[in-house]
Amino acid sequence: MASSPHIALQRNSVRGVMLKVLAALVPGIVVYAWVFGPGIWVSLLVCTAFAYFFETLALAMRNQPLKPFLSDGSVLVTAWLLALSLPTMLPWWIYAVGMLFAVLVAKHLYGGLGQNLFNPAMVGYAALIVSFPMYMNLWPAPVSVASHAPTLQEAIDLVFAGQGAISPDAYTTATPMDTLRAHVRAGGEAAEVVRASFQVIGKEALVVTYLLGGLLLLATRVITWHIPVAFLAGIVATAGVLYLLDPARHADPLFHLVTGSTMLGAFFILTDPVSASGTPRGKLIYAGLAGFITVLIRSYGNYPDGVAFSVLLMNMAVPFIDAYTQPRVFGQTRGGRRGS
Repeated sequence: MASSPHIALQRNSVRGVMLKVLAALVPGIVVYAWVFGPGIWVSLLVCTAFAYFFETLALAMRNQPLKPFLSDGSVLVTAWLLALSLPTMLPWWIYAVGMLFAVLVAKHLYGGLGQNLFNPAMVGYAALIVSFPMYMNLWPAPVSVASHAPTLQEAIDLVFAGQGAISPDAYTTATPMDTLRAHVRAGGEAAEVVRASFQVIGKEALVVTYLLGGLLLLATRVITWHIPVAFLAGIVATAGVLYLLDPARHADPLFHLVTGSTMLGAFFILTDPVSASGTPRGKLIYAGLAGFITVLIRSYGNYPDGVAFSVLLMNMAVPFIDAYTQPRVFGQTRGGRRGS
């Protein structure tokens, strides 16, 4: 027996949660480097450096203590998620602009950690894809099909000194989503692109590692099942309907699951505890609609992937969703009165 309150204390600190998220991302980063080359290490390093620079600058301008916020790991998670969402080996100033929007605009202009309405990493991505579409289409080709896979030193040179002696055509390629869109609009069959995308060695391993990292977060109760399941279900349902209506122009649901940022979005981006819905029913609505919007953007939009924009659109709807999906107070009847 013990005195009230009879509620277990929450043992997860912000730092502990962020460290678990970072640990869950590590296998995916390693496989990313194996599939697409070492450029991801440079992207991660540059994004991390600028993330801490802008975080320090913002905290100093707001007269906030540096050590607690720089050591909680939240800005590092933002940096890694943005780096994994961007093409590797971009000019360094592209990463700087992305982190500026992610940290200064999306996070600190809203009041800092816990106050941001939008997912910071996705704000940085959206700002870059709208402002610099040419750079954002320079995705690295998988090592297995690239005519030249840049070494780590060449990747550093590309980021800090420009392309040098390596032509972008040697190490970049269109994403499967871009290829599908262009092929279908030219009158081709969607199935041809789908078959070709599954022949790239290692891409399935990257999807599996993100999935395993997400399952680790579920097992450690960092996230709940609602958002990943609803998001993936929304993608499968929407893509399945479009595929049944016109299989010549639309890819099957499996293609949407294993391409783009689907798995990264399901387990690491949409589950942001600040900008995501906080109620059980709200999470299902929030993530299910995000999956629906993602497929619509991929199928009819002009951007390479729809995850970032679907997340930002649903972030705007979160206050409304949470207001109308609050669970009933214990002891309250459906009519609003407490039970006797």
